[in-house]
Amino acid sequence: MTQAIRDFPISQADKLFIDGEWVAASSGETIDVIAPATEELFVRVAAATAVDINRAVASARAAFDTGPWPRMSHVERAGYMMEMARLLDARAADVAYIWPNEMGILHSTASAHATGVSGLYKYYASLATRFPFEEEHRTFSGAKAGLLVREPVGVVGAIIPWNGPISLIAFKLAPALIAGCTVVIKASPEAPGHALLMAEIAEAAGLPRGVINVVTADRGPSEALVSHPGIDKISFTGSTAAGKNIASVLGGRMARYTMELGGKSAAVILDDYDIETAARTIAAAAPDMTGQVCASLTRVIVSRHRHDQLLEALSAEMGKVRVGDPFDPASGMGPLATARQRERVEGYIAQGKADGFTVGTGGCRPSHLERGYFVEPTVFGHVDNKSVIAQEEIFGPVLSVIPADSEADLLAIANDSPFGLNGSIFTNDVDRAYAAGRELRSGTVGHNSIRMDFTIAFGGYKQSGVGREGGIEGLRPYLETKVLLLDGMPSHRQAETPAT
Repeated sequence: MTQAIRDFPISQADKLFIDGEWVAASSGETIDVIAPATEELFVRVAAATAVDINRAVASARAAFDTGPWPRMSHVERAGYMMEMARLLDARAADVAYIWPNEMGILHSTASAHATGVSGLYKYYASLATRFPFEEEHRTFSGAKAGLLVREPVGVVGAIIPWNGPISLIAFKLAPALIAGCTVVIKASPEAPGHALLMAEIAEAAGLPRGVINVVTADRGPSEALVSHPGIDKISFTGSTAAGKNIASVLGGRMARYTMELGGKSAAVILDDYDIETAARTIAAAAPDMTGQVCASLTRVIVSRHRHDQLLEALSAEMGKVRVGDPFDPASGMGPLATARQRERVEGYIAQGKADGFTVGTGGCRPSHLERGYFVEPTVFGHVDNKSVIAQEEIFGPVLSVIPADSEADLLAIANDSPFGLNGSIFTNDVDRAYAAGRELRSGTVGHNSIRMDFTIAFGGYKQSGVGREGGIEGLRPYLETKVLLLDGMPSHRQAETPAT
């Protein structure tokens, strides 16, 4: 019951949004976005070049250097953000329609997420009166007044991936806006719709020209954004390999960056926890977004004497997942985002088979689906943690069950990874969960489930990234700290210290 592709809900999808106007790409070229469930054309968008990137950066630079946005009070900026939140709520149905047609998420899941994204703009708007953008400090410098002020970092380049664009835009855009930054959003070629929608929202909310610019481009023009001297900070979500390249470029001119990169997260099953319950919990989350989630629990580590029991239980649960049209309410998992992504996942499955690991379930394309970028949920058992499928991020619905010889070995295996984004400890004892969680080298550790809380902070250790998104920690990277040492306290200040 594939939903017929209706009109794309963006009025000028073939344009870029630069300096408050919808403009044609300089090349006149376009990008075809293919619906992953049908392999049909979903929308055709403008393909920006380095020339367009330069125009967008110049717009954001002028808006920051001479425009009103950084010179407004935080409360004034918060007013615009609250209007953006209202407009985003009004377009939740458009968000939910675009998402499955670009990367394969279930429409039901997209609908649930779409209604909550506005809360991020509301939260960061609320910090206008709660966060200490300016603090009085005792000074030993000889000055009579010491002020620590937190000012916007400047022009931000936000590079957005294709798996969860509406949320990932919000985690970059909302803190940047309340800080007083201006932004160039570079949307992915696979999923540009949400970025264009946010351009329409910025326009409707009446933001000053150049505060938000949106370009749709393939990977080549992204290099022009990263290397542009007018960019003060890059906020990137994507692969670790791309993140390393970006960091090396930015390091040459000491530009700021935050990066949320790959993951290979571990579910550590302690011996007191019920195998069937663990299997149901892990299998319930694994198909989310067809496994195209950096924080997915893809390494399931269990004591050797319980390995076969867990492999059987997990395979049985994953085997129940109904793969199909993301708009069909009966589907439990949709397609992968692109043909290239399916080839990648199938390559890892072939590697696991070649290495001799046990296929508990899956490992093929669904036989009942002739079109679309579908793959079966797959579970491997008796996996060596040193192997390719246990060490590299697959970004698909593929789980590895890994045996361990002791509780210490469980944790050692969990930490034996280049990544450190997420993890979970399965145990009935909260004290053991706390102790084991403190041992994991991971940005987030959940208890008895995959858990993330962006209201606190999200990010990773090791090659899973630099910095944090969400919460107060997600605001700090968009601020520079300045100390003012004065011969008296000024009578008019841009931001008063909030009451504590």
